[in-house]
Amino acid sequence: MQTNEEMIISDRLHENISRLKKQYADCFDVVFHDFNCGQTPAVIVYVLGLTDNDLINRYVLEPTLKQISEDDGVTLGDFSECLPVSSYTKIRTIDQAVMEIGDGNVVMLMDGDDWAISLYLAKWEQRSITEPEAESVVRGPREGFIETLMVNVSMIRRKLKTPDLKMKSIRIGRFSQTEVVVAYMNGIIESSLITEIESRLTRIDVDGILESGTIEELIEDNPYSPFPQLQTTERPDVVAANLLEGRAAIIVEGTPIVLMAPATIFSFLQSSEDHYQRYYIGTAIRWLRYLFAFLALIGPSFYVAIVTYHQEMIPTTLLLNMTKSREQIPFPALVEALLMEITFEALREAGVRLPKQIGAAVSIVGALVIGQAAISAGLVSSPMVMVVAITGIASFLIPHFAFGISVRLLRFPMMLLAGFLGFFGLMMGLTLILTHLFALRSFGVPYVSLTTVTHLSQLKDVLVRVPFWKMNTRPRIGVWNRYRQGSNQRPGPGRGGRGR
Repeated sequence: MQTNEEMIISDRLHENISRLKKQYADCFDVVFHDFNCGQTPAVIVYVLGLTDNDLINRYVLEPTLKQISEDDGVTLGDFSECLPVSSYTKIRTIDQAVMEIGDGNVVMLMDGDDWAISLYLAKWEQRSITEPEAESVVRGPREGFIETLMVNVSMIRRKLKTPDLKMKSIRIGRFSQTEVVVAYMNGIIESSLITEIESRLTRIDVDGILESGTIEELIEDNPYSPFPQLQTTERPDVVAANLLEGRAAIIVEGTPIVLMAPATIFSFLQSSEDHYQRYYIGTAIRWLRYLFAFLALIGPSFYVAIVTYHQEMIPTTLLLNMTKSREQIPFPALVEALLMEITFEALREAGVRLPKQIGAAVSIVGALVIGQAAISAGLVSSPMVMVVAITGIASFLIPHFAFGISVRLLRFPMMLLAGFLGFFGLMMGLTLILTHLFALRSFGVPYVSLTTVTHLSQLKDVLVRVPFWKMNTRPRIGVWNRYRQGSNQRPGPGRGGRGR
């Protein structure tokens, strides 16, 4: 372990080089380039593949040879003043130098100076900005985050140009030293929420952070809940909209997935496109989404309960057709439902893991072929195949994958309760889920935020999507500044609209 004296940069260059080479022993990709600034020995240290070699030659080595003669006695301060580089950082310790080198910067040390400078000359391969496949929209921006942190930060900054957009950087991970940025709107968000987020992030002490999912699991309120407690997205416009509503965004280096906190159950059932379409279209789609999300949870269990225990609720004609369809089936309705649901989930997972061109065909064709073959073989009935198919389609209407897979997994205990106890078991399962949801918190905010609603005006963007000129206030979710627009935004003659 290094002592405090060993961590501080010395004014003797050979000591600093020795310490750094000890840190980077057996690291072939770390370059130590020695040269002279006049009569003063100097060295630059950088990592191959993370740093632009052309920029090093153009902005560091060539200016040194051109501007400094052999008779000059040069200090690092003199050299830094004549560098044609936009920015550099002064470094006082070896640990800071190691961190800067790991970020792809060039660290320069000079004999006689007890400090170093870090030049931002990083350059590495990155993919281009494309539309997120998991959050495609008919109307709206077509750009999505990538794995480079600074690009993601700039995409948010481009949408919110105000200096009130604050971004705080934190390093997490003993070995990965992953940079994590907390973004929020000053003057809108509650300061206590930012304090709580920073406190939870700084408490993380792990070897490495490779994806935002690790951070999500380490900072959520209830780690045993099946429901996600932080919203995720790949879309900059979604992040900007949530920041304006008083939430915070957690941006992690190396992943395009951004976390947003706090989250409610209604935020997982909303899509950015709800706010880009006309308000009545957005409201209709939202109601359809709520209906099918509920159907995705209880569809198979409702069918199992009726067929097994409550046949008197089925119309006579339909009951006769169902009985005829099931008379050759050797399994009870519960086993039949479990068989079909597990097969359907396996096909869906296989479609995700296969190449995109093949995966879609396998998911659709496989479901059709296996469903028809199962009916012909007498393993399942036609009504059960239809129920499972409708339930699968219903789960696709949930816009957020994490929440959708939670609903899909909860279907299985709901089917078991319905298969053993009928409607009583179904209601018991729903009661347990609702009790858990009403007790769940996301950074102190109720997960089902209707529990804090005291006025119908607070439901303007929950159950319905009212016109924008009526949404004068922000949701009460960690918000300090409630009002987000003027009180007279309704268009029309005399109000900004064109009269006749």
